[in-house]
Amino acid sequence: MDSTNGNGADLESANGANGSGVTEALPPPPPVIPPNVEPVRVKTELAEKKGPVRVPMARKGFGTRGQKIPLLTNHFKVDVANLQGHFFHYSVALFYDDGRPVEQKGVGRKILDKVHQTYHSDLDGKEFAYDGEKTLFTYGALPSNKMDFSVVLEEVSATRANGNGSPNGNESPSDGDRKRLRRPNRSKNFRVEISYAAKIPLQALANAMRGQESENSQEAIRVLDIILRQHAARQGCLLVRQSFFHNDPTNCEPVGGNILGCRGFHSSFRTTQGGMSLNMDVTTTMIIKPGPVVDFLIANQNARDPYSIDWSKAKRTLKNLRVKVSPSGQEFKITGLSDKPCREQTFELKKRNPNENGEFETTEVTVADYFRDTRHIDLQYSADLPCINVGKPKRPTYIPLELCALVPLQRYTKALTTFQRSALVEKSRQKPQERMTVLSKALKVSNYDAEPLLRSCGISISSNFTQVEGRVLPAPKLKMGCGSETFPRNGRWNFNNKEFVEPTKIQRWVVVNFSARCNVRQVVDDLIKIGGSKGIEIASPFQVFEEGNQFRRAPPMIRVENMFKDIQSKLPGVPQFILCVLPDKKNSDLYGPWKKKNLTEFGIVTQCMAPTRQPNDQYLTNLLLKINAKLGGLNSMLSVERTPAFTVISKVPTIILGMDVSHGSPGQSDVPSIAAVVSSREWPLISKYRASVRTQPSKAEMIESLVKKNGTEDDGIIKELLVDFYTSSNKRKPEHIIIFRDGVSESQFNQVLNIELDQIIEACKLLDANWNPKFLLLVAQKNHHTKFFQPTSPENVPPGTIIDNKICHPKNNDFYLCAHAGMIGTTRPTHYHVLYDEIGFSADELQELVHSLSYVYQRSTSAISVVAPICYAHLAAAQLGTFMKFEDQSETSSSHGGITAPGPISVAQLPRLKDNVANSMFFC
Repeated sequence: MDSTNGNGADLESANGANGSGVTEALPPPPPVIPPNVEPVRVKTELAEKKGPVRVPMARKGFGTRGQKIPLLTNHFKVDVANLQGHFFHYSVALFYDDGRPVEQKGVGRKILDKVHQTYHSDLDGKEFAYDGEKTLFTYGALPSNKMDFSVVLEEVSATRANGNGSPNGNESPSDGDRKRLRRPNRSKNFRVEISYAAKIPLQALANAMRGQESENSQEAIRVLDIILRQHAARQGCLLVRQSFFHNDPTNCEPVGGNILGCRGFHSSFRTTQGGMSLNMDVTTTMIIKPGPVVDFLIANQNARDPYSIDWSKAKRTLKNLRVKVSPSGQEFKITGLSDKPCREQTFELKKRNPNENGEFETTEVTVADYFRDTRHIDLQYSADLPCINVGKPKRPTYIPLELCALVPLQRYTKALTTFQRSALVEKSRQKPQERMTVLSKALKVSNYDAEPLLRSCGISISSNFTQVEGRVLPAPKLKMGCGSETFPRNGRWNFNNKEFVEPTKIQRWVVVNFSARCNVRQVVDDLIKIGGSKGIEIASPFQVFEEGNQFRRAPPMIRVENMFKDIQSKLPGVPQFILCVLPDKKNSDLYGPWKKKNLTEFGIVTQCMAPTRQPNDQYLTNLLLKINAKLGGLNSMLSVERTPAFTVISKVPTIILGMDVSHGSPGQSDVPSIAAVVSSREWPLISKYRASVRTQPSKAEMIESLVKKNGTEDDGIIKELLVDFYTSSNKRKPEHIIIFRDGVSESQFNQVLNIELDQIIEACKLLDANWNPKFLLLVAQKNHHTKFFQPTSPENVPPGTIIDNKICHPKNNDFYLCAHAGMIGTTRPTHYHVLYDEIGFSADELQELVHSLSYVYQRSTSAISVVAPICYAHLAAAQLGTFMKFEDQSETSSSHGGITAPGPISVAQLPRLKDNVANSMFFC
């Protein structure tokens, strides 16, 4: 069962953070907390911090262990010739001719292109880089510090759709619509103010390449990234941060529901030990298939025909999408749908000619009649369907559905179904050689050398992949049952003819069957037999509970309740373990209610399975890996774990923490985020963990419940984990605390170092004021765009490949590790940043520890791509996240702890797990 440790193929959805952190670095982002949640505390915390503010540590040295291997990477060397010059930063303000500011998105580039074209000589022939909003950069100064221009644009597509008013401000909705349709070439006057803001020396780039990053150097890199964005915008690309997508149907793959995976490119400038480089990678984003709106809705909802569409759902899906209206060919943004169908929806229509008093009379007409009589368009099928509204909610403009077609390159930001996700992964993966070919071609086609601004500051980009030296670390030796040991080969091992190192015993257990298809008796017999071969003694189950046919169509909660009533009526006590067979589909809606019932109400360890066919031995062995770990056993462990030879960890009591925050799927803006922290237990082991999980305001990235003072008590996550370590490790306090933090970009490193680390230190002090453990803090990033290739082989890099030179940070302590064997697509390395180290690891010791932690993941028999504690934190957050899906927010809401600012957000709290499962690896 290696699905959990896959490398994610090539799917770097452009929805994710770009992981480079460069573009977000300046201006510094506000602390990542939701609005109106006690902003004062977080914003001033760094400023008011007692003692020095911590910054990411510098590299102490390079690793030497492992077999050297030559590699290529998708970084292309950048030369900067004119380091003496300056970029000039200007602020841009756009106004209509009546003085109102232009708030509409997407018009800015057209206006500034027109300024550039019309006033070329007034601008001294200068090229500029414009970010599409309020910022513009030039190489060398403009003639004046403040310049004013007026330009005229032909009718901007979709302009009135977001409500910038119509010429006289009071025409009736469809009157405005008629004017729009009749005069597509209406022009619009704009005024543009460009005023000087700052000067950025290009010398700052040279400083950054030496590791002396400053506000100026990050701003200079930002200018270069904006030049790339503008270059792509001029080619008509969809821009998603630093990723660019061309309107080319050959780059699009359908994934179901009229959604396409659109392949594009990420390009960003990076400062590295080897100087400046352009990091270019293949990336994928989701777009909506262009074409008739009705086709999209039918496919999206899997409806039979237009008359079976769920219109309330359609309204949410269509909001803010852009459509082209026939026959005028104009573009608008959808703001909503009409309440009534076309043939019933009426509006006030002004007559064209005034009456004898010179007044324009109004008459009430239906949309269908208006289009038939005035526009001479007979509706084929949409008279009985709602109209599309492209006006304001209070001043609608209705257009029949059949006249609207979705325009190309519109992002789809809703959550994908399981089917769509797997189709996307399948279709977007590329073997290393294919990816290199595609990137070489893309670099050529991009033709950055012709970009005037890059040329003016003497920037040239190599077309060759950068050569780097990697090292392949040997896999750690693993201990299995009955004293046997194994060396993983190619990042993999198996339990053929081997027992688990610490098998559990299963005596009181039952089976629950919600599936009509599975032969449960056979599964039980096979499980007992295979369990025996792995050293697990499994007694016969007390009973198999089959769900009655009458409940199969009931809501999930009811089905779970009924099953538990049945179990309670027939069992003498609480079982040790329940095996649950779910209906045969992947995300079963029974899963959340079932897990919640077991873990929070009864404290029962449970394992779910949903086999699509009768499970084979491999499937059941994978199932037993999870069951054994959940029940307190260990499947395999590092051979050195219980010996003092294992670096610093077994000599000194050490706790390892994995920290992650998971957010709701795209399109679920109001779902609380879930913070999970897992911790090692039973020192000197580093293979056993437990988890603590809390909700926090939606999209908050910093973990808020590390410390939670409640009077003199601390109810925070860290105290809970430290107390468990102490009780499970023979009453030893950890002297070393190793923290792996996932999911933060470089712009948030200072917050992790100065806010989260301070809170962890505070939690220690609240337990014992005289206790001073030493800390090691690393951040793991998967969401970046660096890839590695073997120059002499079409295969992925071997597992254990580590790179800490040339393309790593010029000064900071970071390295890339491909711990796993990439089986499909191109291996995505994990980028580790060592932010803080009081313990004093050498480069080799630390890299070996991180590598070893990729081999202790109990769910699989292969090395995983990121350390096990982080994977466990993902799993714990995901599992408890299923509790939230069916929670009634209003019932479980409680005010967010510790907030004194006005209008605190209330966040639904997760129910607490029963003590007997809280310390288990329930998430495994």
